[in-house]
Amino acid sequence: MRLDGRDRALLEELRPAGVILYKSNFLHGEQYDRWLDAHSKLIADVRAAVGRERLLIGIDHEGGRVCRTPPPITRFSYAAAWADHAAGVGRAMGRELASLGVNLNFAPVLDIHSNPANPVIGARAFGETCDVVSEAALAFMAAMQPEGVLACGKHFPGHGDTDKDSHRELPVLNQDLDALLSREILPFRSAIRAQIPMIMTGHILLPNVDSTEPVTLSQRFNQGLLRDTLGFEGVIVSDDIGMHAVSKMFEDPAAIVRFLLAGADVLMVCAHLTDTDRCRGFARSILNAQAAGLLPSALIDRSRQRIGALLASAPQNAVTALSADAFRMHGKAGALFKADTVEVV
Repeated sequence: MRLDGRDRALLEELRPAGVILYKSNFLHGEQYDRWLDAHSKLIADVRAAVGRERLLIGIDHEGGRVCRTPPPITRFSYAAAWADHAAGVGRAMGRELASLGVNLNFAPVLDIHSNPANPVIGARAFGETCDVVSEAALAFMAAMQPEGVLACGKHFPGHGDTDKDSHRELPVLNQDLDALLSREILPFRSAIRAQIPMIMTGHILLPNVDSTEPVTLSQRFNQGLLRDTLGFEGVIVSDDIGMHAVSKMFEDPAAIVRFLLAGADVLMVCAHLTDTDRCRGFARSILNAQAAGLLPSALIDRSRQRIGALLASAPQNAVTALSADAFRMHGKAGALFKADTVEVV
C-alpha cells in the first residue's frame, strides 16, 4: 500500500501523535515478503510525513474477527478462548506486531461479559467475572509490552453489560456508581495498579452517573472517576468518533473542546467510519478555544506531558520479517480463529 497525497498532506499539516492501521493499509492476498515490503514503505512514508522523531503506530489486534493483518500473522481466536494462556498469546502478538513497526495495541479488552444479550463484546472479553478478566488481561499486558508493544485497556468504564452496539447506536447502561465500582470497574482498577499506559473510553451513556454526556465527553467519568478516584495518570483515548453512538455529537468541531475539558487526551478519528479531513476542524477549534481562554493552558500542558511520556516510552520498532519457525511456534500459544470468513475492516 502507498500513502496517498490526501493522507500525506493531512499528516504533514497536523503532525499527529499517532496513527492506527486498518485492513486497507495491508496488501491482502499477497505473499508475505511482498506485502511486508509494501508495509515497510508505508510506515516509512507515514513517519516522514508526520516528521516526529517518535510516533505511535497503533492497531486493533484482539483476536477473532478483530484482526487487520494478512497471513502469516497468527490469527488467534477471541480472548475468551485463550484466557488461560493469555501470557503466551500476549508474547506472540507482541513479537508479531513489533515486527510490523507497531508499538501500540488497542488491547486488552477489560470489559466483563456480563450480559448474554450484548451484541458487540461477548467472547472478545476474557470472561464473565472480574477476577477472570483481570488475571488474564494483566498476564496479556505483562507479556506483550516487553516485546515492544504498549497496551491500551478498553472500553472504560465497561461495555460488557450493554445490549446495544456502539458502532450503530448509543448504548444506555442504567447502573449507578456503586454498581460500577463493585464489578465493571474492577479490571480497570487492576490494570491501573499494574501501570497500564493508556485507557480507551467507551461510547456509552450512564444516566445515573452523568445524565447528559456519554463517557467520551463526560468530565465525571474521565477526570472525576478515572483520574481522581482511580488515580489513572496515563493517556485517555476515545474510541473512534466516527462510530454512530457519538458521530453526530462530533459534527460540530467544537466538541473537541468539551472532550479535552472532560480530562481526555487523544481523539481517535478513523477513515473507515468518517472523513479524516474533519481533523483540521478539530485542530482549528483547539487553537480558537485557547485564544479565547476557553481551554486553560495548565490543562493543555498536562495533556501534552501525558502524551509526551507515552511517546517517550513507546519503542520505535523497525519493520522486520519473522521466520516460518517463529510463526509455527506462535501458532501453538493459544486457540486459533478458524472461521471461514474473517471480518478485518
